[in-house]
Amino acid sequence: MAHSLTEIFDAFARHKVLVIGDVMIDSYLFGKVERISPEAPVPIISMTEQDNRLGGAANVALNIQSLGAVPILCAVVGNDERVDGFRKLLEDKNITSEGILSDPSRITTVKTRIISGRQHLMRVDRETDKPLSLHTESSFIQHIKGLLEKHTISAIIFEDYDKGVITPEVISTIVSIANSKNIPTLVDPKKRNFLDYNDTTLFKPNFKELTEGLKIDIKKNDTAGLFEAAKFLHKKGIKKVLITLSEYGVFISDGIDFKLIPAEIRDISDVSGAGDTVIGVASLCLASGLDVWQTAQIANIAGGLVCEKIGVVPVDKQQLLDELVAKGIAGK
Repeated sequence: MAHSLTEIFDAFARHKVLVIGDVMIDSYLFGKVERISPEAPVPIISMTEQDNRLGGAANVALNIQSLGAVPILCAVVGNDERVDGFRKLLEDKNITSEGILSDPSRITTVKTRIISGRQHLMRVDRETDKPLSLHTESSFIQHIKGLLEKHTISAIIFEDYDKGVITPEVISTIVSIANSKNIPTLVDPKKRNFLDYNDTTLFKPNFKELTEGLKIDIKKNDTAGLFEAAKFLHKKGIKKVLITLSEYGVFISDGIDFKLIPAEIRDISDVSGAGDTVIGVASLCLASGLDVWQTAQIANIAGGLVCEKIGVVPVDKQQLLDELVAKGIAGK
């Protein structure tokens, strides 16, 4: 490699990444549990703090930004009482909202997590998972096309949470344009559109998404079975398959060869948002010309780092680089 990773990380600032997908507010209620309710056998939490954060595809944008690059977030939100809070969170983080459309027929997704100490007690979701209407879908596609003409984009991420913003038509249209422009496309899939991401650059399911999406029954550490599953995806024109395996690390395949990269031993606090970090880091590594093996290794370490923190948080660029240097992965 002509340049060290330190130099490549410094050059991330030259990149703009288009992030298409389902956005949400991650709301956290923190408090203490000291007694059980007399009304039902459930804990009573005395709330001490509430914190609202960007979630879903917006957390991928945060990870892109934390690495020094510029995210352009493309999503459809509601026209409800929560949307102003979402736009304010974008503004506070200095992330452009030029890719955000509002649809009065939809609601803005909010996931509320209730946490006592380091214990995650409950999550309450307010959401819709209806696909976009044909009218909104057409408007959204045209809006993304306009952004692709306006900006020089280094990579495109499809961050699919099955909430209806990503549709087969959105996928096929944008992937076709990206391939004509030689822009790498990366996918964080869910079940509904799992088999619709043909001709993409990197496909990143977790193990549960893989087995459900392909309707297969294999063990998480069955590398031969994982490779067979990956080869099925490669036949759909997908160039690289990166499967996150939690405690087993990540599996990466290019259709000819594969590697299982073990997980690092860490003090895991919260796995929320780790997949967002993995794909965000991978997008910038591929945009910077790193090969898929090193991309997977770096993304694996980045995903592990955010699991050491409570809540959905983006990766710390300097912490990631320091760990890569300490492990001899990056040049000094």
